[in-house]
Amino acid sequence: MRQLTSILEGIGSTVQLFLQAMRYAGTLPRQSARFIDQCYMIGYSTLPIVAILSFFIGSVLALQAGYSMQNFGAKQFIGSLVGLSMARELGPVMVAILLAGRVGSAITAELASMKVYQEIDALETMNIPPARMLVLPRLAATLVMVPVLAIVANLVGWFGGAVISKFVHFIAIDPEGYFAALRRFMEFKDVLNGLIKAEVFGFGVVLVCCNIGLRTRGGPREIGASVTRAVVVSLILILVLDYFVTKALM
Repeated sequence: MRQLTSILEGIGSTVQLFLQAMRYAGTLPRQSARFIDQCYMIGYSTLPIVAILSFFIGSVLALQAGYSMQNFGAKQFIGSLVGLSMARELGPVMVAILLAGRVGSAITAELASMKVYQEIDALETMNIPPARMLVLPRLAATLVMVPVLAIVANLVGWFGGAVISKFVHFIAIDPEGYFAALRRFMEFKDVLNGLIKAEVFGFGVVLVCCNIGLRTRGGPREIGASVTRAVVVSLILILVLDYFVTKALM
């Protein structure tokens, strides 16, 4: 019963924090410096690891598909398999997981430290709402940068699949044939659905991490506990949202 109460309190406080942040949406132009800083942290600093992992995810996907399809004479469809898998599922989910592990943990640690050392209380004393100053710029930066990361993940993953398809001897598909199959079976809707999923996942992860950081109670030891809880909750949220968003987009 206590666990259920804690879950419901977490959901309610997250929704409440979202509504509070949206009340101050008109102040975002005056917070351009904070917005740009968050874009840098969420987007630019996360880009290298997204590119590296996307390349190898696309490579492994092409390798496994080529190994499985060689017995059925269907190797020519590897491009479509890699393209659709990266665009509709693997790209958005991978970006969201990286966002939870790298950005979400950092956000939770920063806000939890501010809460433990009473910096949040000082802001409220000065009539500066934390939802306006600390949460809104992060949510706005997430909406801007997560689709960019998802597009980069798709492109690099497709390229990784093309490289493996060309240079692995039992696949041996030239890039022209690989991308011809990719273009033949993919539609713009597939990419758009993936971008929508990445947007929903990223927004949810950042909102949850902000909420957990701001709700931290106790001493410095609780900072680590909050970071762990934020990452675990974010990963569960991604997988739960993945089902419902996929169902809604079908």
